[in-house]
Amino acid sequence: MSPVLKVLGRVLLAAVLLVAGTAHFVDTAEFLGQVPTFLPLREAIVLVSGVVELVLGVALLVLRGDRLATLGLVVAVFFVAVFPGNVWQAVHGSDSFGLDSTTSRVVRLFFQPLLVAWALWCTGAWAVLRGRVLRPSS
Repeated sequence: MSPVLKVLGRVLLAAVLLVAGTAHFVDTAEFLGQVPTFLPLREAIVLVSGVVELVLGVALLVLRGDRLATLGLVVAVFFVAVFPGNVWQAVHGSDSFGLDSTTSRVVRLFFQPLLVAWALWCTGAWAVLRGRVLRPSS
């Protein structure tokens, strides 16, 4: 795969994270629809996750080399960590982000693994993981 494509993919993923992170502060109510109602400090969870997205977005733009691959793992783990909120939204029928039907909320769930794969691919983390898994340790 072309290194230019990976850079473009990384810049686009950074933009997605930066826009989403900013949105946590601009429209906190929409993000509350993804935070289970049984959790305490729901608004704080939204704001902290927004800060995390902003930090990850900036890091995607500035880190290089092995640190970039490590960052890719961190971004992928973040996407996995927020997935239960998406499941909660689907199960409990929250209409946040215009997802006003069961079908739209369930379809959205299938995009989270794509975000994980995108983070691993565009940072080189996927290749590092494959190399470590396929190459026997000495």
